[in-house]
Parts: sequence; structure tokens; C-alpha cells
Amino acid sequence: MATEIKTFFLNELGARFPSLKREKGSQSLFEIPESLGRVYLRYSKVHSDGRTFFGLRENDLKWLEGHKALLCFIWDGQQIPLIIPFAAFEDVFASAKPAQDGQYKVQIYPDPESTEMYIAGAGRFNVEGYFGWNELNTFVGPKTKSRADKFTHPQIQTLLGAIGFRKGNDVWCPQADRCGLDWNIAGQFPIHDRLPERFKAIEPILSEVDVVWMKRGAGELAALFEVEHTTTVYSGLLRFNDVHIVAPELKPRFHIVANDSRRSLFVRQLKRPTFQASGLADICTFMEYENVLDWHERLRSLTQ
Repeated sequence: MATEIKTFFLNELGARFPSLKREKGSQSLFEIPESLGRVYLRYSKVHSDGRTFFGLRENDLKWLEGHKALLCFIWDGQQIPLIIPFAAFEDVFASAKPAQDGQYKVQIYPDPESTEMYIAGAGRFNVEGYFGWNELNTFVGPKTKSRADKFTHPQIQTLLGAIGFRKGNDVWCPQADRCGLDWNIAGQFPIHDRLPERFKAIEPILSEVDVVWMKRGAGELAALFEVEHTTTVYSGLLRFNDVHIVAPELKPRFHIVANDSRRSLFVRQLKRPTFQASGLADICTFMEYENVLDWHERLRSLTQ
């Protein structure tokens, strides 16, 4: 199975970039001379609990530094490759330490709701927007990033709400924020007027969360999003930590959403003893604006 999936990926990559060549002495590193791009391809089988495990060699990551480079993750039964720009996570890997075998341990959690990547010693990161071949355009054209960086806090809230609704969730956001939502960038979706009664113990906290997803018709929390546009990442983490401590049985997904330049700040803040002790560090995910935009556009294209 590994050979079949890898062959398919490399055939597609070679069709897009005919000059593709394998780095001497490696089965995982590839170079695209015409664009000065580099690709690191990793494969994992899917384990019984649905997780995948990848080892990224420290020396291989050093080979990517200073180049337009992509991390490509493939696994059994995968229909669409997961292609992640190395530059977006270079600081994250630098903040972590490789294991004794010289590899950074990475897990991908494929999930219909939201795919996440866990880097041991660093944290969790939402990578849903990186499925598909779009990231290869970084070798030949402009990135989505230049568009995403121009979005405002209310626009990111709007996109997150639209994604949640398209994925079958009820959506709630603070009353004071609703007049600022931008319906020009996403089709208008219904917003709940109030939070379910069962959340009364944490309602003062939830009422300040930027976007809340609830499983449609079930009144159960699915995900919480804090958009840290100008506010501190720490404030959003504290709010999540309160929810996690007061109502641990609810088990929603926690997402800090910000410009990609704040990813390293997220990693540093999540290493605070209070978040390590509560367990929030193991379940909170970072999601960048570019990822939100890509995710929304992919879902919209599937339903048009």
C-alpha cells in the first residue's frame, strides 16, 4: 500500500514539475530545480485508533531550510495528500527537540470534523486547509496568504461560522459581534440566539468566545474558536482553560486562530505550567488565517 500511494503522489508531482529529481541517497527528499523548491515526503500506516505516526529527521529538515519547501504526508486509504509549507512550521520545530534517534515525532489525526497535526514537544495545529495540491502553487505563483493577512477579526469569525454550518453544526457567536459579520465573503447562515441551558455553569465564559460550534440538534459542544487578531494569545488560552477545568466532560475542540506570525507565540504560551498541568496543552490547536480561508473555499467548492 505504501508503494502504491507514494507512486501515485510522485507521478502527480512529476507531471506538474517534469524536472523533479530525488536527492542523492534519500528515498524521501526531492528537488524541483526550475522553481528551487524542495519536497519532504513521509508515509505512515493508519493505526487501530485512527492515528498516523511520522518521523521527521532533523538533518532532513535542515536540508529544507532557506528554500521554498513542503512537508507532504501520506497514509493508507488517503484520497487527497496533505501538503504543508515548511516555512510555516520552521520555528515550531526549532522550539521542540528531536527524540534520541534524531527524529521529530509527528502525529496526524485524520477526522471528518477537523484534521490536526501534533508535534511532540510543541503542540497541536489545525491542518485542514492544507489538503489538496494547492500548496504546490507556492512554487509557481502567489499564495493564499497574501489574501488571508488582509482579513479582519469579524471576517475570520464569519468564515469560521460558515465552515461550522457547512459541516453540520449549529453556530453561536457573541451578540455584540454579530452586526460586524461580513456576509459578502460567505453565504449567510443562522446564528443561535442563546446557548443551551446545559451550559449554564460555563455560560459567562462561553458568551465571550468568538465562535462556538454545537452539534446540530444535539446541544453538545463541538469546537470553540478564539480569534486573536490584536488581543493576546494568552487571554484566549485562559478562557479555554476555564472551560476545560469547569466542565471537562464536554470535551470540545479548542482552537486559537491567528496570523501565522503568532504561531511561535502560541507554542511558547502553551508551555506555561498552568496549561501543562490542566492538560489544555494536549488538546488546544493553533489555526492560521490562511488555513481558515483555504478550508472555507474547499468546502464551498464541494457544495456548489
